Amino acid sequence: MEYDAVDSFLNYIRAAKNQSENTLKAYANDLGQFLEYLEQNKISETMTLKDVTHLDIRGFLAYLKEKGVDKKTIARKLSALRSFFKYLSSEGLVTEDPTRIIQGMKLPKKLPLFLYPAEIEALLSAPGKDVLGIRDKALMELLYATGVRVSELVSIKLKDVNMGANFIIVYGKGSRERVVFFGSKAAESLDEYLKKSRPYLVKNLSCEYLFLNKNGTRLTDRSVRRIIDKYVKKLSLNKNVSPHTLRHTFATHMLNNGADLKTVQELLGHVSLSTTQIYTHVTKERLKEVYERAFPRTGEKGES
Repeated sequence: MEYDAVDSFLNYIRAAKNQSENTLKAYANDLGQFLEYLEQNKISETMTLKDVTHLDIRGFLAYLKEKGVDKKTIARKLSALRSFFKYLSSEGLVTEDPTRIIQGMKLPKKLPLFLYPAEIEALLSAPGKDVLGIRDKALMELLYATGVRVSELVSIKLKDVNMGANFIIVYGKGSRERVVFFGSKAAESLDEYLKKSRPYLVKNLSCEYLFLNKNGTRLTDRSVRRIIDKYVKKLSLNKNVSPHTLRHTFATHMLNNGADLKTVQELLGHVSLSTTQIYTHVTKERLKEVYERAFPRTGEKGES
């Protein structure tokens, strides 16, 4: 099969679409798996990408389902194939796009987990006043106050933070730059970290990163997950809380308190408004819950 076409496609999206290395790696794995499937299931050794039909695509999707691959992963692989064949078609490398008549997969909408105000307050109050505790409080305050992804948090450099105006420049997916803001509580925690904690953690004064580990180098995504997990266990919160939960909490609380969807989209760094709209479902569920708890006439029929 024509693996060169995959390399050409990956080079194209790297240059034109400004995709992250993780996205490129996922594309490479998905397309490589598809080509391997074709090689293993076709008798003809002369088959090329021009010969691929919608039946081959459907066969691949059925093969994945039989292997027990979950729907979300199958949908992602189909999306990779759509992008790939769209590129091949635009370059004249195939005469027809076989994915055009393949229907998209309907995935069940999973509402994002978020914390209630009392829960987030407890989490943010859990760290102690030692060097690492001050750091942990500052990073959790920023995750909640800004809604940044954990990968964005650990990439923040000192020069990206404006303490006077309470904003940070972050670089999101595809290296897209955006500005996020933080309030007085996060500012207090961050100021304390910069004055009382970071000077003790830093080993190399040329280190530019904001959040450091005990060895004086920048924190990793995994380290932040472990930090949050430690305080979740300490509080015995009966929820599977991750750094992304704080992002979900930020978005949900913003909408619950009157922020418009477009503003939340900008702050989260979502390219599409449809990605942000999942939080409207969360707020509706929250409104319904409060209504049913507070309104006196929501009991079962027959109650007096």
